[in-house]
Amino acid sequence: MAAAADADAAGERAAGAGLGSRSAAEERSLLHPSLFSAYSDEDLVERAFEPAQKIVVSISSDPDDPDADDEHLYYGGHAPPFSWRKLWLFTGPGFLMSIAFLDPGNLEGDLQAGATAGDTLLWLLFWATAMGLLVQLLAARLGVATGKHLAELCRDEYPDWARRALWLMAEVSMVSADIQEVIGSAIAIKILSNGFLPIWVGVVITALDCFFFLSLENYGVRKLEAVFAVLIATMAWSFAWMFIKTKPNGKDIIIGILVPRLSSRVISQAVGLVGCVITPHNVFLHSALVQSRKIDPHKEYQVREALRYYTIESTMALVVPFMINLFVTTVFAKGFYGTKEAGNIGLENAGHFLQEKFGEDFFPILYIWGIGLLAAGTSSTITGTYAGQFIMSGFLNWRLKKWIRALITRSFAIVPTITVAVYFNTSDSALDVLNEWLNVLQSIQIPFALIPLITLVSKEQVMGVFKIGPRTQIATWAVASVPIIINGCLLLDFFSSEVKGLLSGLVLFAAVIAYVSFLLYLIFRGIACTRKKNGAKAHRPSAPLHVGRLNTQCNAVNRPSEQQVSKLKYGDVYKQITSCCI
Repeated sequence: MAAAADADAAGERAAGAGLGSRSAAEERSLLHPSLFSAYSDEDLVERAFEPAQKIVVSISSDPDDPDADDEHLYYGGHAPPFSWRKLWLFTGPGFLMSIAFLDPGNLEGDLQAGATAGDTLLWLLFWATAMGLLVQLLAARLGVATGKHLAELCRDEYPDWARRALWLMAEVSMVSADIQEVIGSAIAIKILSNGFLPIWVGVVITALDCFFFLSLENYGVRKLEAVFAVLIATMAWSFAWMFIKTKPNGKDIIIGILVPRLSSRVISQAVGLVGCVITPHNVFLHSALVQSRKIDPHKEYQVREALRYYTIESTMALVVPFMINLFVTTVFAKGFYGTKEAGNIGLENAGHFLQEKFGEDFFPILYIWGIGLLAAGTSSTITGTYAGQFIMSGFLNWRLKKWIRALITRSFAIVPTITVAVYFNTSDSALDVLNEWLNVLQSIQIPFALIPLITLVSKEQVMGVFKIGPRTQIATWAVASVPIIINGCLLLDFFSSEVKGLLSGLVLFAAVIAYVSFLLYLIFRGIACTRKKNGAKAHRPSAPLHVGRLNTQCNAVNRPSEQQVSKLKYGDVYKQITSCCI
């Protein structure tokens, strides 16, 4: 028996030596890549949040041992009981994400829909918000399960030329949205200053206060989240006050939400409502914000816990912007639906129309509108800058100080915005044309955030056990196709009316061909990669495994600790983990 044991030991050493002699790339492919962060180049990669910045989230349900976790409950197939304290700890990222549903562009779409279509598009507002919630839940799922945000994963997933093209599209989307947000804030400052401060001065003020608010992150993520809570509360108070003052018909509101109605004369307003809900940079933002909580993506039970509370938090967060958008739409439906002013209302003159319609008061409705618009513009410019930092660091992996990244991101938007503000300062109609072009730019970018997101959350090689199933994939593609198709129709209608002449038509045709080709590449590449790797998995036993699955299957006593893993070679790690799982 001693001889047999010696032979077995010698064979095990030989196998270990053979495994250790493999290339690092081959050994990395045996397990989830994030397992090897201790001895890879992860320290050279820019992360959304440094470990010291992350908020510690208690996973314990035992009040006598707050440092313990509920891993044993997940091993037994039971989730720990719901905790309001845990929900409070996870609350924050969803409300920052919800700001994109309340930016000045959305408010302008709401007031125009209300003035032109009355309450008949409230059902579309509800379902558009529901579609936006589904997309944001997928973004949160991606960030929590992988420990990386969408821009980082796109950098790893796509070749260099496609990665740079996606980065360019994301930057264009962010800048076009930021211009609208900054101008919205500047209009609010002009209203509140009674016209004393022109729009370009408001642009400069907005650019500076954005840096001030972002500096609060140095004192902790919770401080920045508290600022957003105040801004959201300010918007809610302002527009709720307007709603109460104007007294819309409650019966019409309920019918508008429950009964779908759509006429040909309000198609453009309907498209505007749907197109404003899904903003590409917000998808990148939410996948990064969920990493502000200290969650180990290697541990399946922690990921499941986080997804549970983030789902609740995101749903609660989007109820607030839905109600605010509802208030704005119904207020302008009450005051201007069927009037001659309905087709001429925009952000800049909306307050004056409200003042003329509903008269003076102790606190004029014009300034209530200005306060709400300022809160919407300020909060959305901050989140836009925040998203720009994640997009830049994720796609390009630039290791820069945050204030430098913020300065670069703001420069992308502020320089053209000041130029626009000076040029369009005396022309409301020209400003409306500019907003139309900016909406077109953002509509063009929507697929370049949705397609990579759906592709990545559908791949087991990326998500492990947290990949979405076939039914969810079908539902997700169906939901994603709605804004893509709607915005495609909008683009065709817009360009057919704006583009004239043979040369401009040829240029547009070439651009459309390039655009569609890139979309098809993204779609078919994702499908091909998924099929290829799933097929390889069927006959190759050493296919990549998700660490969360290993954590569930392995005995907790035999599983090596993180300190032990960091000292082992690749071959030893694979041998020890697989030996405890077999």
